[in-house]
Order: sequence, then structure tokens, then C-alpha cells
Amino acid sequence: MRPDTNRREFLKQTGFAAIGGMGIGAAGETSASAEMPMVRIGSLTVSRLIIGGNTFSGHAHQPGDVGRQMTDWYTVERIKSTLEQAADVGINTFLGRADQHIMRMLQEYWNGGGRIRNWIAQSAPEFADLSRNIREVAECGGKAMYIQGAHIDKLFKKGKLDDVRPWLEEIRERGMSVGAGSHRPDVLLLIQEKGWPVDFYMQCCYNLSDRSEEYLAEDREKAFAAIRQLEKPTIAFKILAAGRNNPEEAFKSAFENIKRTDAVCVGFFMKDRPHEMQQNVDLTQKYGRTG
Repeated sequence: MRPDTNRREFLKQTGFAAIGGMGIGAAGETSASAEMPMVRIGSLTVSRLIIGGNTFSGHAHQPGDVGRQMTDWYTVERIKSTLEQAADVGINTFLGRADQHIMRMLQEYWNGGGRIRNWIAQSAPEFADLSRNIREVAECGGKAMYIQGAHIDKLFKKGKLDDVRPWLEEIRERGMSVGAGSHRPDVLLLIQEKGWPVDFYMQCCYNLSDRSEEYLAEDREKAFAAIRQLEKPTIAFKILAAGRNNPEEAFKSAFENIKRTDAVCVGFFMKDRPHEMQQNVDLTQKYGRTG
């Protein structure tokens, strides 16, 4: 397989060709939940593969109308079905934005008996009052919350990084595990140096704060180096460069370079790739075992 093989080509080459029109729940559910490696993040036991919510909210990080395709495809019913499929294959944690769309969906999901109960909430910067956002996440049932990386990076560039600490303390006061995110390789190390009260970090594999949608290999190496220096558990995200990287190489590289106490967060867009989730679970089990 060529190193530059993209996600779609990888699925075709491994026999998981797209099946037009297949329902979300129809993809293979053969992986034993007991085989999913777990780590601890704060007070939570978390699957080492976390299902991300960017695709549910249409954040494609791809040109064209991919984001619109995502929001058209991911109705609330499909999102709930996708979460249940994730539970079937051993994923026990969802990471998604703390906006009204996601919180309403989660209430419906949990009221209907949804099994993924670990929600790691990403702060929603469109809330003018972030304290209100934190309160609503706690009331909705969030188990952990972190301040969005792009928000923290903007404050860092303005010389206002210290503005973040009171929000971290508010998350703690609300009884949730506390996290901080960044797209840069230096910000979280600075937060660690400051000794702020965090339980976990969210580190992007690419420096999108400085380079927009440029996904450079050198940035990934810097991100991995930063993760290894962070003492608390870290969730690595964008390991697939928003679908640009070969999945086998991406998962192998991530798990070989992050700590054994760390996890990865990956979103799924299964409209044309119904076996995508199972494939990523298989790669996590292949490269991400902690025992």
C-alpha cells in the first residue's frame, strides 16, 4: 500500500468498499467490546478510541460541500444510531461540542437508553458567557469538559492565556474532569509548567492555529513530542488529518508515539463508508493495546 493512500482507497483495498444506501446499524458488529483497550482520564474509564462529534456538526475540515453533506446525512436519529453502533464495538466515550444541537441530541439519546454515557464536552466559543456553557454541560450530564483548543490558542496569541484558568476551576467546581486543548505544540506544555488544575489535555496533531488547513508532517512530529512530555493523559485528535492520511499509518504512528495512558479521538462519516468505524476499532486493537 502506498504511504499516500487516502482513507477511501484504504477501505477499498482492504475489502470494505462503500455500500450505497446501507443503514448505519448495518455495518459489521463483530468486534468484542472486551478487546477495546481502556485508559483513565480523570475519574473516567475511557476507551482508547473515542468517537468524535465533528462530523455530526458538519465540521469537515475539507474543501467543497463536505460539511453540508455531513449535516444532511447526520440526522438526530442517525447520530443516535451511530453512537449505539460505537457501543457495540467497545467505544464507551463520546467527545462533542457543548452546543444546543449536541446537548439536545444527547438528552434524547440517554432518555432512550443510549449506552455511551461518557460525554467529554468541548466548550462552544459561540457562547458569550462561557460560565453558562460550563453550567449547562454539567446540568446536561457531561462527565468531563475542556476549553476548546482554538479558543485557548487565540488567548495565548493575545497574551491572555491566564484568562483560561478561572474556567478550568469552574469546570472542577461543577464536578467534571477538567481539560485544556490546543492546536499548537507549546501551549499545553506551558499550562503544565504553570501547574493548572487539569486532568487531561487535548492535543491536535497539526498546528491549524498557525497554518489554517495545512497538514504538515513536521507539525505532527512536534505534536507527538509535546504529548510525550505532558504528564497527564492526553487525547490526540486529527490523527487522520481530516481524512487525508492513510488510516493504517495514522493509527500505527499515533499509538507508537503517544503515551500508553493516552487516547485518540476520531470522527466517522459513514454515508459512503459503512465499515469505517469497525476498521478504526480494528486498528486501535492492533496498535493501541496497553497490556
